[in-house]
Amino acid sequence: MSDAISVSGASDQQRGLGRRLWDILGARPELFTLLLVVATCLVVIIANPDFLQMSNLVDILRASVVRGLFAMGVLVVLAAGGIDVSFTAIAAFVMYALTMLVINVVPDMPLVAILVIAAAGGAALGAVNGLLVHKLSAPSLIVTIGTQYVYRSFLLTFVGTALFMNIPAAMDGLGKASLYTHISPSGVASALPATVLVLAVAAFVTWFILERTLMGRAIFAAGGNPQIAERLGIKLFTVRVFVFAYAGLLAGIAGVVHVASNRLANPFDLAGMELEIIAAVVLGGARITGGSGSVIGTLLGVLLITLVSNVLIFVGIPSTLQLFIVGLFILIAGTIFTLRNRG
Repeated sequence: MSDAISVSGASDQQRGLGRRLWDILGARPELFTLLLVVATCLVVIIANPDFLQMSNLVDILRASVVRGLFAMGVLVVLAAGGIDVSFTAIAAFVMYALTMLVINVVPDMPLVAILVIAAAGGAALGAVNGLLVHKLSAPSLIVTIGTQYVYRSFLLTFVGTALFMNIPAAMDGLGKASLYTHISPSGVASALPATVLVLAVAAFVTWFILERTLMGRAIFAAGGNPQIAERLGIKLFTVRVFVFAYAGLLAGIAGVVHVASNRLANPFDLAGMELEIIAAVVLGGARITGGSGSVIGTLLGVLLITLVSNVLIFVGIPSTLQLFIVGLFILIAGTIFTLRNRG
């Protein structure tokens, strides 16, 4: 009899522990993303221990910078209940037009001025999205699909299509700058790019806006229930223009970082990244319907997408299966988040 009671008690404890873990994952969805990142890394390490070489880790960080900048902007838009697919077009427009301007008119323009102009130009183009979404009362997905085509068409028609290999000195300097250089026993040098600092600053600013300001509260309120938010005195017009302008601002900066990192300006670059960036933010715990999301979760989502895109080749998984794996991760995460919310 006592054995039966002890077995029953152990079973109850296990169910209680499982329930607590389920509650934790529901309250902190970024923990599930962290588990996926750890599991992916373990699989790659077991299959190919060379993955832990410093050069590979540096490559992952380098590949995460532009994705991370885009994701910070998408996070803010999603949190407000919108969706933006025009950020890559904004980045391409700003980076190419600005590169042409600096090369042909002001070749000695300092990096700070370049970043300020890129941020201002991106914010202006993003604000157009916010204005159209609010004034037209149209779904933000439809609006940003339209502006994406407009921005890219204007770039290719009126700005140019030539490939710039000789980028401005300030951009070239940013691309070459490093925070730390590691020399392996075989003599291979791996440099941690200084552009990581740009992502770190953007992540901190985004966190501060969402978690420590009235605008952040307004963003989550508007994304959770815009009607109630409006009754509480929140100006939806201000929120919508702000979030799309902020996403555009970060897109403009991401465009400059992309040019600096690759040391060339190509008007066709960055196209097609939209879905993977949105996937990274959703994997980080943000609901596509708005009202939720975190910076740390988004960064983990970016890291997961980067691992899938850049590292699974170490395991021998062909690139054709990368989208399948990302889709599988999204389905698993979405199912868990949905079931937890229903519970």
